[in-house]
Amino acid sequence: MEVHLKDLFARFQEQFGSGPGLGPSCGTCLLKVEGAPPAFIRSLFRAAAALFRTEPWKRLRPRHLFGIRIGKDTDWSNKKQLFPCAQFIGGDGGDLGFHLFKSEQDAMRMTGVRDTNRVPNVEVLRVLFEQEPLLSPSNKRMIRSLALESSGPDRFPAIDVARCTSTGGLRFRNPTLEELRYVYAFMKAIALVHPLLQWADDSMPRRGRFMNFEPFIETFDVQWPPEVIKGGDLVAVTISHPTSQVYEEKKLVSASAKCLEPPKEELPPAEVMTNWTTLRQCAMCDKEIYGDQSLCCGRCRAVVYCGPVCQKQHWKDAHKGVCGLYRAMMEREEELSIKIFIFPCFVENPCKWLETRGVHQKGMWRRICNCYSHCPYGLLPVKTSGNSEAWGGLSDGEYPPDSALAGYLNGSSNPTLLSGWSEYYNLRSLPLSSPVSAILSHPLTVHHIVTALAISSKNRLIKGKEVIVHYLGPAGELDWMPAFAEIGHLLNGLGNIQMVMIGPEVPSNLSGTFSGISGRLRVNLVRGMYQEQAPYLSSPHVVVALNCGLENYGSWESAIDLIKSMNVPTFFTEMSEISCANAKQVLRGAGLHISHPVTPNPFRSPLQNQAPSSNLPSFSNGFVFGVNT
Repeated sequence: MEVHLKDLFARFQEQFGSGPGLGPSCGTCLLKVEGAPPAFIRSLFRAAAALFRTEPWKRLRPRHLFGIRIGKDTDWSNKKQLFPCAQFIGGDGGDLGFHLFKSEQDAMRMTGVRDTNRVPNVEVLRVLFEQEPLLSPSNKRMIRSLALESSGPDRFPAIDVARCTSTGGLRFRNPTLEELRYVYAFMKAIALVHPLLQWADDSMPRRGRFMNFEPFIETFDVQWPPEVIKGGDLVAVTISHPTSQVYEEKKLVSASAKCLEPPKEELPPAEVMTNWTTLRQCAMCDKEIYGDQSLCCGRCRAVVYCGPVCQKQHWKDAHKGVCGLYRAMMEREEELSIKIFIFPCFVENPCKWLETRGVHQKGMWRRICNCYSHCPYGLLPVKTSGNSEAWGGLSDGEYPPDSALAGYLNGSSNPTLLSGWSEYYNLRSLPLSSPVSAILSHPLTVHHIVTALAISSKNRLIKGKEVIVHYLGPAGELDWMPAFAEIGHLLNGLGNIQMVMIGPEVPSNLSGTFSGISGRLRVNLVRGMYQEQAPYLSSPHVVVALNCGLENYGSWESAIDLIKSMNVPTFFTEMSEISCANAKQVLRGAGLHISHPVTPNPFRSPLQNQAPSSNLPSFSNGFVFGVNT
């Protein structure tokens, strides 16, 4: 009887589907799409698998509509976007997939409370992740003959275009090649974008409650598969939520700030900066002035001035056009702050902060302030080689031991993956009063890039192979080798890393030296410019540049050209969002596309820095993004 019911349910599901949607796939087959080469079908299935693994249905519901813009309108037939609105179905149960609509109005008309409404004469491009037994025979043959990648256990994407008739029935057709290109670009983009959505309020999601997200918009480049390149190998994809969303300014609420909201075109009132005692610098005239005597823009609170005359001139010259953007960045200060630690994380004066931690002018901490700026990088005097001395005399248990992980993931086929500081501190049994994260941000950011972001490098480590990392522009971290040993310990017996640190700050007497920092990590030091030294080095598997400041250094131009020609996964970090925006312009101007969008780095330093003329949230290794990934 049980087998009979199972077969009956399977036939019912095959005929009618389950949950939100328009029922199961009708049996269309991509091999029948005119002009769709098998190689592109493979690329579609890989993109669908990558999206499926991000599990968007954990948070997204049909009422969460996304605006889509892929390339220019003139790139598509009829000179307009094919399906500029999207929704995910299956988050509340039923078939997993997503719908693309030709307008937001179509999406809203077809989105019911519990199921998809059948609205006459509306076309929907559907991608359903169906279980293999429910696929049509033609799709099963296609999957076997082309060896297509599965999206999940026994799940494969089925793509068709459904149209509701005037009588409430459904008609199906194969998508066109142009429509497949459109859905490919969307899947590549949304897989990176949807994890960045933030809940609109401070409460956590509760069962049965519809949760809203903060407004979001992001544009980045997607690379077409070589088999369907048409008019260029890259396409700019913009994803927004809600549809066609731009950031709306919210009213700032501050206990200490009493500023009026002026009309948009008027000069905002100035606000006295009562909470700062150190020297600041006017954004207009570069004059130095003590913080408690300076002013800041009363609308965004991000820009520092010496007086109202400079504020007025700067508003006319530059600030008027970016004030809203700066305000949005300032509003994210709260969510960017790392609040798990029980030491002060706002650093107005580095020396005083180090003194409160008892590590001023000690060990590796000497590179946090400027007291040892006279000493070349990599050449700080070392009294002993002990790990305690390197960590400034911190007590045992307050810094990570120079040893492998104790019984963690032994025998696993995967490297140690960490989600952030909380998990790392727990793994190493460190108290949250320990300040070592301020230094470990550099090595753990490299570990995060190699094991989580650069998939090819992660796969090499899993197979026990070596990963070569070119580390560009080292400076203070040349004196932090004991901290970098943690990378080798976190590899936990899987593969090894050869890191080549290249930059003009490497001392001449250290250039060419080699050291085994730990059993799984070797470090080479090379003095010089990357573009000049790279031909003499082993080809890298990944390139990293931390706190790179791309927009500030003309010497990056040749290095970026080299990175472009090598086509190697390259990741950068910047301290602030505005630095990331400027860096993206530099990279795009050089012909590189941002394949890993700007995201907060889970291993950013918890210490918030103070820029001379800006109050924008700034953290060492604050944000990470990548090219050629």
